[in-house]
Amino acid sequence: MPLRRRAVLGFALAAILAAPAAAQPQLGQPAPAFSAVDADGRTRTLAEFKGRTVVLEWTNNGCPYVGKHYNSGAMQRLQRQAARDGVVWLTVVSSAPEMQGHLTAAQAKLWKAKVKASPAAVLLDPEGRMGRAYDAKTTPHMFVVDRTGRLAYMGGIDDRPSSEPESLKGAKNHVAAALADLRAGRPVAQAVTRPYGCGVKYASAD
Repeated sequence: MPLRRRAVLGFALAAILAAPAAAQPQLGQPAPAFSAVDADGRTRTLAEFKGRTVVLEWTNNGCPYVGKHYNSGAMQRLQRQAARDGVVWLTVVSSAPEMQGHLTAAQAKLWKAKVKASPAAVLLDPEGRMGRAYDAKTTPHMFVVDRTGRLAYMGGIDDRPSSEPESLKGAKNHVAAALADLRAGRPVAQAVTRPYGCGVKYASAD
């Protein structure tokens, strides 16, 4: 290979290696800002919930792991309890068009009514911008933002990485525990866990 070409390729490789990696959400740091349209056509942002605890739940209505929590009513009960405690619960759909779990606004409203879900809003993220900002990997993948806007919990919804309904018996719900710690003014005892479920069906990055 000519010396000049090797030098050019070497420079390009060095530039790639030196480029900063995409920012990832960091525990205890400000949660990534977002702007997403909900199923009612309203643009929602993290900033509008300043001073309140926020739960972000990534979902896919075709995922059996999600089905375990919704078909049993466990997710809905947690959503309702959070609302009673003044927590803002936002369900996020990052499935791309033509992919499993993708919902239009009308479909999202029908799904919410059918399963009797109780989030404050269902956010539609078909291009995956919000999902990638949070590095959401699975459905469900859960995040809790505290009242100061900092990320207080991220990971799985519980400690039973199974799609079987029986696995809910005796499971420790990490989100419920994190919310209880925040409500009591304590640091979240288990602030990071491994998420489990179906991979988020993002649009191609091409």
